[in-house]
Amino acid sequence: VKEGIVVFETQQLDYPLIDDKLPPYEPRGCQRGISFSWYLYSPLRIKYPLIRGTLLDAFREEKEKAGGNPVVAWENLQNNKEKRSRYQNSRGKGGFRRASWDEVLEIMAVANIHTAKKYGPDRVIGFSPIPAMSMLSYAAGSRFLQLFGGVNLSFYDWYCDLPPAFPEIWGEQTDVSESADWYNAKMVADMGTNLNMTRTPDCHFFAESRHNGTKAVVFSPDFSQLCKYADQWIPLHAGSDGAFWMAVTHIILKEYHFEKKTPYFIDYVKRYTDSPMLVHLDKAGDIYTPGRMVRANELSKWKDIENGDWKFLCIDELSGEYVVPKGTMGYRWDKNGGKWNMKYECGETDLDYDPVLTLLDSKDEVLEVEFTEFGLSRKAQRGVPVKWLDTAKGKVPVTTVYDLMMAQYGVARGLGGQYPNDYTDTDAAYTPAWQEVFTGIDSKTVLQFAREWADTANITEGKCMILIGAGINHWYHQNLTYRAGAMALMICGCIGKNGGGMNHYVGQEKLAPVDSWSAIAFAKDWMPVSRLQQAPIWHYINTCQYRYDGEYSKYNTVPENKWTDKHVADTIFTSVRNGWMPFYPQFNENTLELAKKAIAEGAKNDDDIKAYVLEKLKSKELKYSVSDPENEVNFPRVWYIWRG
Repeated sequence: VKEGIVVFETQQLDYPLIDDKLPPYEPRGCQRGISFSWYLYSPLRIKYPLIRGTLLDAFREEKEKAGGNPVVAWENLQNNKEKRSRYQNSRGKGGFRRASWDEVLEIMAVANIHTAKKYGPDRVIGFSPIPAMSMLSYAAGSRFLQLFGGVNLSFYDWYCDLPPAFPEIWGEQTDVSESADWYNAKMVADMGTNLNMTRTPDCHFFAESRHNGTKAVVFSPDFSQLCKYADQWIPLHAGSDGAFWMAVTHIILKEYHFEKKTPYFIDYVKRYTDSPMLVHLDKAGDIYTPGRMVRANELSKWKDIENGDWKFLCIDELSGEYVVPKGTMGYRWDKNGGKWNMKYECGETDLDYDPVLTLLDSKDEVLEVEFTEFGLSRKAQRGVPVKWLDTAKGKVPVTTVYDLMMAQYGVARGLGGQYPNDYTDTDAAYTPAWQEVFTGIDSKTVLQFAREWADTANITEGKCMILIGAGINHWYHQNLTYRAGAMALMICGCIGKNGGGMNHYVGQEKLAPVDSWSAIAFAKDWMPVSRLQQAPIWHYINTCQYRYDGEYSKYNTVPENKWTDKHVADTIFTSVRNGWMPFYPQFNENTLELAKKAIAEGAKNDDDIKAYVLEKLKSKELKYSVSDPENEVNFPRVWYIWRG
């Protein structure tokens, strides 16, 4: 900066060195950052408050009529349907005028006050993206909203940056490695993230990793910028990455799990995945279908154990007895605690065990199980090894997750049924020949990639990595593509390893001081609970997008179950009513007035108020706003958007 003017931007040079075996973080140059001063001095930069002229004129007129009282002025304006619709209908048509800060802040303040008094503070909504780019700015707005009783909308999922597969598989948001860890990988597959465009300051690690012996493979339908770094470019058809990875998994399961039984892979899936856990097979006519996981309390000797519905079963290889593995959800919430770690120990006896991965050598019977092959629009019946389990409901067939996975991926193990004949079978899903139709990539390429991937993972104990991002995540079926890649990582023991794992990079979602920052940002120093709302669902309901949807089965291939003929809006309402997730506005009554009514009828504390509200919901005197979103009393009223 010279004489108050930004003349050029320079890179920071004070990044700490994580490890002397890794390249330094500098240089971290970025074309976006180096052009920042253009925004400062752009003629398009907004420097003063602008307000829609129709709204400004209407408010000034009503304020004059109200003798200068801004609260009454806003109330009168909102009650005048013609004037209100005039400024609402002018949205999107320009007509902004410069106004003073005092006047704009006054309008914002009275809009909040009127909304809270008439409808409730949960009609005041806020949206702001990516706290990491400016934690103070985000926290200033969100703290105000929470102290006021307003609502913060989510951001990461709203614009499709959050990868749903991560919570689906691992129960967390986006737990990925530092960019420096790319250097530790020995084989990297990149899909949907053009690193020198989207991770410009970190892309040097990708280039440097090749000097460290890393093989770089880029999946891209076009020769993207990143392809210049690649040792191999695989130009598969857009959106078909999942088919490629499923064929890779088919090959690895067949060659490295069934035929070779690679010790590192077998030990990893036993120890760190749910592969050894038992699953019900449900009878459906003359065939069986995969059901839910077997619960520990289904066995008579453990029918009364704490949280039995959340503890699962394995079989001990040495004794043949059923065991309850430590580390499952039920132990997370046990009163005694201390059994949250995933160990080869039974949670009820504390005895060591070695889990059975497959029932292939200890089966009671082989049953035909039906699997849906969506890529071929058909169902296949395949033999699966089972044991018969004595439960309170009688004997039921069970198998392991691993055995179901082998059957689903079409790995023939001499069990009979409609398994693929070989790698050239185009009539069975997940073979190398099957994927050619979707990807346009020949079988030889898939076979080469799968074998190099598995060999590298075995030799390095998991140093194979997938880099993935918005190019995949913005597809409708993105979670399936992520899961297809994650399978190839899990069965090769790559998750949780330096230089390995699935790393999703879109935006900047990480905050180093997230816990302490959250206390400030969401006013947890004043109240324990914040009003937070999933933005996609909020928009879907409050903008009436449900009008354009039908039943799930009308637009998506889904299994036949109780949800098949449901509408998304039905599912949302069910989830809110059952307490699975929040929705705001919350009720068709002002929550402030609702609390006053409860107190007037004898409520002494918070629990009494909750009980009062519950009874009103049961009697249907009080209703959830989500059940009638087109009723004016349920409309959101004020919406703050800042930093985005």
